[in-house]
Amino acid sequence: MNNPTSRIGRSESDVCIVGNGAIAKTAALGFAQAGHSVTLLAPASATAPAGAAQPAAEQPWDVRVYALNHTAHTLLSSLKVWGALDMARVAAVDSMVVNGDGAQPGDLAFDAFGAHVGALAWIVEDRNLNQALDAALKFAPNVHIVRGRAERLVCDDAGATVHLEGGADIASALVVGADGGQSWVRGQSDIDLDYRPYHQRAVVTNFSCEKPHHGVAWQWFTGAEGVVALLPLPGNRVSLVWSAPDALADTLMQETLSELAVRLAVLCEDKLGALRPLLPEAVKDVPLALIRPHTIVAPRVALVGDAAHVVHPLAGHGMNLGFADVAELLKTLAAREERRSIGDARVLARYARARKEDVLLMQVATDGLARLFGAELEPIRVMRNFGLNLLNKLPTVKRRLMAHAMGK
Repeated sequence: MNNPTSRIGRSESDVCIVGNGAIAKTAALGFAQAGHSVTLLAPASATAPAGAAQPAAEQPWDVRVYALNHTAHTLLSSLKVWGALDMARVAAVDSMVVNGDGAQPGDLAFDAFGAHVGALAWIVEDRNLNQALDAALKFAPNVHIVRGRAERLVCDDAGATVHLEGGADIASALVVGADGGQSWVRGQSDIDLDYRPYHQRAVVTNFSCEKPHHGVAWQWFTGAEGVVALLPLPGNRVSLVWSAPDALADTLMQETLSELAVRLAVLCEDKLGALRPLLPEAVKDVPLALIRPHTIVAPRVALVGDAAHVVHPLAGHGMNLGFADVAELLKTLAAREERRSIGDARVLARYARARKEDVLLMQVATDGLARLFGAELEPIRVMRNFGLNLLNKLPTVKRRLMAHAMGK
C-alpha cells in the first residue's frame, strides 16, 4: 500500500508526474499499470475534499462536476476506476438540447438512441472521481506519492530532475506536467503560450427540480448573459454551469441561490418546474480563458490536461481532452521502439502530433461558438439560430458531431 510521504534525499523513477487532480492521478495509475515506476508529486498543502470523511450517501452534492465522454469512460474502466465510483451519484446523459436566443431561437437536439449508444455522457462529481482514484492509488504497484513544493526542473540527455524545497530531488526519464492551467512544469520548460481571457466566469451550483429531467442536459446561448447549462444529476437534481460575463457573474455571486433559481425559471419555462437550492447551499465561480501552449512537449517533458490546453467550458469537454491526452500518451509510449526511452524526443513528438488535431478542433469549436453566440448584432443572431435549426435537420452531420463529442 502506498502512503503519501515527503523525504530529504534523491528518489528515482521512470516517470515523475506533477499534479494533484484527476488527470494527474489517472496518469499515475496508467503508467504504473503499464509497468513503469511512478513518482506523483502533489502540493504539500493538498487536503481531502470537504465531506470526504462522511459516508457517501451523506455527502453534500459537489458543485464541481464533469460530463465524462466515452474516451474517459474507456480509460477509467481499463484502470479499474470506473467500477469504483459511487454509481448512485453518477447520472447518464440520455439526450442534449441546445437552445439559441432571441425572438425566434433555434434549437439542436442530440440523443443516445440516435447515436446508437447507451448514454451520450455521464455526469460525475469531482469528489466522487477523486475518491475512486485515491482508493486505486493506495494499491497501485510502483507508485510513490511525494508531497512537496517543486523549485526547479533540469532536463538533459541523461534524464530529468525535479528539485524540491528542502533539498530533495526526484530523478526520472520523463516528467509529465498535469498541474493545471497555471502549470509550473510548462513554465519551467520555457513553453510559450497564447492567453486570452473571455472576461467571463463559470458560476456553478446545484438545484433540485420539481419535474424529472429524464437525463436531458439543457444548454441555452443567451447572447449578452452568456451560456447557461443545466446538467442532470441523480434523482430530481441538476447542476448549473453558467458562463456569465464578469459583471453579471458579480451579481449572481451576490444573490441568494433562491434569487438565482428565479432567473433560471425564465429560461427553463416549465421544463423542470420549480428549482430549489440543494442544502447545504454552495456556489463557486471560476474565471474563463483560452490557454493555447505553442507545444505540449519539451525535452523530457509531456503536458496533459489543462497544462496542455484550456478551453471554454460551453461544450463540457475540457476534462475529456485531458483523459484523451493520458490515453494517447500511454498508447504512444507503449508503441515506441525498444531502444527508445519513454523520454525520447522522437517518441514525445509522436504524442504531440497525435493530439494536435483533436485539441485544435476543440479549441476552434469552443472559441468560435463563444464568439459567435456572444455577438449581439441582430443579423448574426438570425444567422446562428438558422444554423442551429438547419444542423438539427441534417442527421448525418449530427451523428459525426456526436461521435466526435463522445470521443468515438
